[in-house]
Amino acid sequence: MTYDLVIGDRAYSSWSLRGWLLFDAFGIPVKTHLARLYSDALPNMLRDYPPAKTAPTMRTPDGVVVPETIAIAEELASRHPQAGIWPQEPKARAVARVLAAEMHAGFGALRSHCPMNLRVSYTDCAPGEAVLADLARLETIWAWAKAQTGAVWLAGDYSAADAFFAPIAARIAGYNLPVSAPAMDYVQAHLAHPSFRRWRAMAQVDGADQDFYRRDWPQRPWPGPQALAARAVSGTQAENTACPYSGQSVTHVLEMNGRRFGFCNAFCRDKTMADPEAWPAFMVLKPS
Repeated sequence: MTYDLVIGDRAYSSWSLRGWLLFDAFGIPVKTHLARLYSDALPNMLRDYPPAKTAPTMRTPDGVVVPETIAIAEELASRHPQAGIWPQEPKARAVARVLAAEMHAGFGALRSHCPMNLRVSYTDCAPGEAVLADLARLETIWAWAKAQTGAVWLAGDYSAADAFFAPIAARIAGYNLPVSAPAMDYVQAHLAHPSFRRWRAMAQVDGADQDFYRRDWPQRPWPGPQALAARAVSGTQAENTACPYSGQSVTHVLEMNGRRFGFCNAFCRDKTMADPEAWPAFMVLKPS
């Protein structure tokens, strides 16, 4: 048995990103169940997960339903004490919990003005005073945390606190929000994190754009690591005979550096094409 996790659209659901990172970044296997936002799909799916009403919602291997990311973090930490979800050192653990709690409940102006959209990055979003005040508060607590630990991440090694702030890092990157150089270094650490890159790669290809998130602002290239060039090609001829993720037969193929690599379905191919370096199982094939 394994964990189940109900998520919304990867490109837009910041809470779902936070919940999924609590698994992927800490090596805990999970089966995800995607339901499209602004449709009947999510409420219909959640009927099997009472009393949950939103994504993400976790179901444990023994059947316990746990909605809300802060509850998911605590439950996973209890069940997997060696995973490092919270720091072991008491001071660092206290710092991480303080920050995660504030993130869980705060920064409403920033969230409202800059809903997460991992498919675009804007040159400017005209942030108002309330958004700038949220950014100033972020600067304060991030600087305070790093003064306690002296690390790139907020509480030493990557922890639940960082998973909680990953969607904020995505917003700062996506809306070109004004922050200091140290804060931007922290944002860039998120954009380069392997789990974040995998999520964003899937976000590029797992459904149509949602109209709610469209903004009529000038765009710029995504400021994180740039993906290696790859393209979809027809046919099933490939160097590998089995999908690097599922082990199933090849049905879809991409071309990279003049070489062809196969996958068991369009999603496996397309998420790889979106950011090949995000997928260790693919990079083992050594597409040089």
